[in-house]
Amino acid sequence: MTSRTIRRRLHHGDVGGKNHEHLKGVDMDDLNEPLLGNKNDEYKAKELEVKRLEDILYDEQRKERLHWTFLFSHIISEWAQWLAKLLLGSGSFIARILTSPSTNGGGATKKYLPPILTPLQEARLRNLQKRLEVPFDGSCLEHQDALRELWRSAYPNRELPGLKSELWKEMGWQGNDPSTDFRGGGFISLENLIFFAHTYPEAFQNLLNKKDGNRAEWEYPFAVAGINISFMLVQMLDIQSGLPSSRSGLRFLQFLINDESAFDELYCVAFKLMDAHWLARRASYMEFNEVIKSSRLQLERELAIEDVTCVKDLPAYNLLR
Repeated sequence: MTSRTIRRRLHHGDVGGKNHEHLKGVDMDDLNEPLLGNKNDEYKAKELEVKRLEDILYDEQRKERLHWTFLFSHIISEWAQWLAKLLLGSGSFIARILTSPSTNGGGATKKYLPPILTPLQEARLRNLQKRLEVPFDGSCLEHQDALRELWRSAYPNRELPGLKSELWKEMGWQGNDPSTDFRGGGFISLENLIFFAHTYPEAFQNLLNKKDGNRAEWEYPFAVAGINISFMLVQMLDIQSGLPSSRSGLRFLQFLINDESAFDELYCVAFKLMDAHWLARRASYMEFNEVIKSSRLQLERELAIEDVTCVKDLPAYNLLR
């Protein structure tokens, strides 16, 4: 019962059935909430009881509001996690939006929500990022052995030269010391070349010896081009640190589910694709940067294709066969 109800009953004479007996000579307009001017103990007791009931009611309502607030927050949290997982599905409507052309009016690469990775994806991504952090060190025995392995893969029937030799120029290094050409490419770019030579030896030899198509008089240097392609892929996939947020980077994360060597595989495709663009443009050495850019654009378009779930699904992969 509220104080307003008590006041209304006073006006109608229904409190204790006394029909206004206690209000004789009192102006009804002088009754102000919460009736504090009345000294009657009965009314004061009722007023205290009303206040106590109101406090209890308020307390219950507050608890109920807190309960529903917590419940609503929990539902929102669960829904957000479900939505994040939904975004990973390449067949979903939302995923098709995420993998559509994604540059804004200013030409900057559009960013997307980071996905929720499986433990296997996380481990493979961390391993790749650790590889990216390793610079090439010409004084490191492991790195020296890797250079020798590259030479043996490229020229299995030739004598292995010293680590500093004019013969390295034949592979497409700019000087007699290959270690000076890595710069920002890091050790992973050498690993990429070795992987290419071991996994697709015929395609590797065709590129190394420029066997396909009508070549320019001033060709791109094979080994240095390979380092540039490694660097291009790292930039395009946005994988150097943290979680990728580019369209191509998100698709690449899906590749890691089934293929630990997805980056090396993609490197082979990108190298062969770059050479195809080179031949199509009848390019010369001075146009190399433009060829790299056009190759990257095509690779990004192919990565955006809905049904592409691994490197071998890319149309450009057929160039390796």
